[in-house]
Amino acid sequence: MRHAVYGLPPMDLAEIPGDAVQVSPLIPGAARLEDLSENSLEAATVLAPPGTVERRYVLAQVLRALGPGGRMIALAPKDRGGARLAKELGTFGCAAADQPRRHHRICMAARPSEPAGIAEAIDEGGPRHVDNLALCTQPGIFSWDRLDPGTALLLGNLPVLKGRGADLGCGLGILARAVLASEAVTAMTLVEIDRRAVEMARRNVPDPRATILWADIRTPGQVPGNLDFIVTNPPFHEGGSEDQALGRAFIARAADALRPGGTLWLVANTHLPYEVPLRAAFRSVSVAVQEGGYRVYEARR
Repeated sequence: MRHAVYGLPPMDLAEIPGDAVQVSPLIPGAARLEDLSENSLEAATVLAPPGTVERRYVLAQVLRALGPGGRMIALAPKDRGGARLAKELGTFGCAAADQPRRHHRICMAARPSEPAGIAEAIDEGGPRHVDNLALCTQPGIFSWDRLDPGTALLLGNLPVLKGRGADLGCGLGILARAVLASEAVTAMTLVEIDRRAVEMARRNVPDPRATILWADIRTPGQVPGNLDFIVTNPPFHEGGSEDQALGRAFIARAADALRPGGTLWLVANTHLPYEVPLRAAFRSVSVAVQEGGYRVYEARR
């Protein structure tokens, strides 16, 4: 029996044992929550995700893995699912003690002898095929059930690419599938921090030219060098807050990985100030198209 932790709860709100097993899909190298055996945990601490379906999936998986009487601490910002945590745990048969602290709601509950609704919540939040995307996907992944407009704009304005390339923050693999339609592409590395998206991308992009990595792009050494092209729709939120440093990190990593003359194709919201770091890192930068609140940049090393 052991302790599992999902996500990175604030240290002053939840005490995590040093030997706790990390099971968040957003932390590369973490164990898979889904692989934990039933009744294998004696305790778990969960920073609950904001999406209702994803949150109930995580809570259900944790309850499945807890032994009878096992303890769960679940917490979330009150405006990002925390206000609903106690009620949701109650639907599984848990009597949850709920307390507010530092804009969070913290719930403590013991696993009931026979939790209710576990299988249904796991099924609702599990992987599936979405017809309108014609892709395998899962709730919780960015834009899991629709084509986001930034990616759509980039798809509609990409030229036919060739040589060795990469897709940074590949998500479900939508951009990579389009790029790999060109026989002139010889190899492509897809990098993504969300393990669930990596698993779906491996289903969606079975092309032998593709290498798909579960990694944080901010960690050095994840992207091969001397590339001919890079495509990316970089994230600009982390932990629910806007973080423009993410986009700047993607730009810096792309500049390091591209050969002289190599090209970065990047789409971003128009309010994001990426032109300055692009011009600092690339020989030439132009806006290929601006539409619907997004810009597609072409930047050449």
